Amino acid sequence: MWYLSLFSQTFFQHRYAAHGAFTMSKSWEKAFFIFTYITQGSSYMSPKAYAIMHRMHHAYTDTDLDPHSPSNSKNIFSMMWKTRSVYQDILHEKITIDPRFKKNLPGWDKFDKFANGSFSRLLWVGIYITFFILFATSPWQYLLLPIVISMGAFHGAIVNWFAHKYGYINFKLKNTSMNLLFVDVLMLGESYHNNHHKHPASVNFGRRWHEIDPVFPIIRLLAFIGVIKLVKPKVKPVHVRVSAA
Repeated sequence: MWYLSLFSQTFFQHRYAAHGAFTMSKSWEKAFFIFTYITQGSSYMSPKAYAIMHRMHHAYTDTDLDPHSPSNSKNIFSMMWKTRSVYQDILHEKITIDPRFKKNLPGWDKFDKFANGSFSRLLWVGIYITFFILFATSPWQYLLLPIVISMGAFHGAIVNWFAHKYGYINFKLKNTSMNLLFVDVLMLGESYHNNHHKHPASVNFGRRWHEIDPVFPIIRLLAFIGVIKLVKPKVKPVHVRVSAA
């Protein structure tokens, strides 16, 4: 469940919705809406609202306008709460959004309204509790239940808190982003945060030989079979001055 939920976040909400690293048809877009809802359950986030919030993070990194930065929060839990508040404000259109953050967003408003509703979230909580009752083999395993219920929030907190405080850097940037893990088997490439802030629209979050991004080959496979289409990076024109003979 950890990896399925995380895959939906990094593939659909992050690389596709927020950064447009690849395109897909509207039919496939709706299919991934449903896939994301099933894999994220009670912690499902609207790809549209997520994309806006994440674009704000890139534009305002480590400033007072950053939706989630350790620089503006006393601890990881206060940062998580601020992230939730900003997300809810965006989702319910309680704040004015800069038009530049609203371009080319995936949209399925009726589905998002249902998936973010109280009934849906309580339904998933009931499913998780039932699963634990049926299959838990020890009482201590119930300590994992809060993580299961709010798994998406934990994914975001790991990257947005720890990858802005600990790790190493490949690129000197005007922010605190770092690469948290040398080989990211835990966060499916998301912990290469310094790389990502340098190349936000790249489909491959790894840059050095040991920085393996497990999602990148899956993206290449989906592109090969025609599910998605990779967006070619813009190449600046080269002007050649030709002198007369």
